[in-house]
Amino acid sequence: MEAPHSQAPADPSPATHTVRLTVDSAELMRETGRRLAALLRPGDLVMLTGELGAGKTTLTRGLGEGLGVRGAVTSPTFAIARVHPPLGDGPALVHVDAYRLGGGLDEMEDLDLDISLPESVTVVEWGDGKVEELAEDRLHLVFDRPLGDDTAGSAVDDGGDEPRVVTVTGLGERWTSPSAVAGLAVLGAGPGEGADGSGS
Repeated sequence: MEAPHSQAPADPSPATHTVRLTVDSAELMRETGRRLAALLRPGDLVMLTGELGAGKTTLTRGLGEGLGVRGAVTSPTFAIARVHPPLGDGPALVHVDAYRLGGGLDEMEDLDLDISLPESVTVVEWGDGKVEELAEDRLHLVFDRPLGDDTAGSAVDDGGDEPRVVTVTGLGERWTSPSAVAGLAVLGAGPGEGADGSGS
């Protein structure tokens, strides 16, 4: 008698959808942030990965403009986290630099932010392997420079206009629904930007 076939274990990884954008200037990076803001809602987690000067803070600045929050968005390196309250009825923006957070989620909770993360949009730079537990559904943006570009001092974060490739990956049901997939496709629809999306 043939032994019953054992079922393969379920894949614990969340569903993903990926869009790649080519962003040609600092202003277009800010515009990408503004467009991204239109897709976000309270409780969303956005992780940004890229070397110094890759455009992470420039995009976050545009995101803050799109959300309509108070205060200039700058790199939170020395403060670790900055809270930008909303000017209207939208969510606050919590901007975190996790570079020096060795303990990950525990240290995030120890920051004692005077605002509830589920009621805010949280953007975390350098958060890989540290803050994923904050939300199963999240966006992960990876910023890359073209080969041969070592001009860190004049990069997009400092107002330069060297092109960047931004890979946007949505993880979980929130970001793989048809409406979210359509929204992510719009991020790269402007002049000077190309987008090609693939899902799995």
